[in-house]
Amino acid sequence: MPISQAPTLTLDPNAKTTRAVSASGTWQVHALAQGDAMAGIAAQLKPLQGDAGVAWDLRQIDSMDHIGAQLFWNTWDKARPKQLQLAPAQEEFFKRIEQAGGIEVPRSRKARLTSVMLLGLKMLSFFEHMAAFIALVGQVVQDLGRFLRRPARGPWREISANIYHAGFQALGITALVGFLIGVVLSYLSAQQLRAFGGDIYLVNLLGMSVIRELGPLLAAILVAGRSGSSITAQLGVMRVTEELDAMLVMGISHGFRLIMPKVLALAISMPLLVIWTDTAALIGGMVAAKIELNLSSRYFIQKLPDAVPLANYLIGLGKGVVFGSLIALVSCHFGLRIKANTESLGRGTTTAVVTAITVVILADAVFAIVFNGVGY
Repeated sequence: MPISQAPTLTLDPNAKTTRAVSASGTWQVHALAQGDAMAGIAAQLKPLQGDAGVAWDLRQIDSMDHIGAQLFWNTWDKARPKQLQLAPAQEEFFKRIEQAGGIEVPRSRKARLTSVMLLGLKMLSFFEHMAAFIALVGQVVQDLGRFLRRPARGPWREISANIYHAGFQALGITALVGFLIGVVLSYLSAQQLRAFGGDIYLVNLLGMSVIRELGPLLAAILVAGRSGSSITAQLGVMRVTEELDAMLVMGISHGFRLIMPKVLALAISMPLLVIWTDTAALIGGMVAAKIELNLSSRYFIQKLPDAVPLANYLIGLGKGVVFGSLIALVSCHFGLRIKANTESLGRGTTTAVVTAITVVILADAVFAIVFNGVGY
């Protein structure tokens, strides 16, 4: 086997008008990789790069591969020089390099949307969600009618399981948050009331604010973040694992077996959680009032029924029913819209929680406007 000669470049000293460069040796990858051959060739080619006046003669090269041809091609700025002499076997290398360089990869077109177009897309998406949500409400109403006609064949186990998960398991966190909110509200209110000598009105302030507003709202926000995300994730996983499609194949209704039990469970458990949260918050406020204003617990309990009319208590329970139903409906709506991939699952769960909390706050504002003159 003959020993390959090192690749060399020679500048013809007899050329007068133009520089003439001739190459010889073996211009293959194994020869270029030996020693400092590649570094030496690169140093020689660098001053010649982009020079259109150089005459190239490659006929003396013993053998060449695509690596060697690419070195010349890069030196020529990816175009054949005007003065070039090649051996017939070398033509094939440079033809292939020319053809490969002419292939253009299509670039992805960037969406050129104006702010008005983006606003229009957002509005269309909003109305699409509203239409789907209204259709979901209608489906739940139909399923409730079916359930009332034949209660013995209803999904009692699903309803019971959802009450346990959304109600009983949320007792700890709602009690803790309610107690702390009651303590904070009592301390802040006591400092202001003491300045005006209105210590005895702390019971009125705590009772009205907790029973009518803070209790239902706190319970709803906690349930939306805890149980709402769980509902959306559960339906999303069923979409990813194709369990929803399997239920349709078996003739099982999504609304009757999945959505209606969750709506009923939250509508039942939310008023109970509101009572639980109100109690914890009032106990926290009573403890803080005892420490800060030295109001006895007996006075606090005796004064509370007179300070808070029964209508406020009923409004708080009504808020619990409405908030629970809205949280379940919003969570199921986004859970059913999740696509069969994990990215959509995470994004849908986040959107469901944020939307549920926003809807709860909007519903609370509607309650405040509608029952403006009630309970005072």
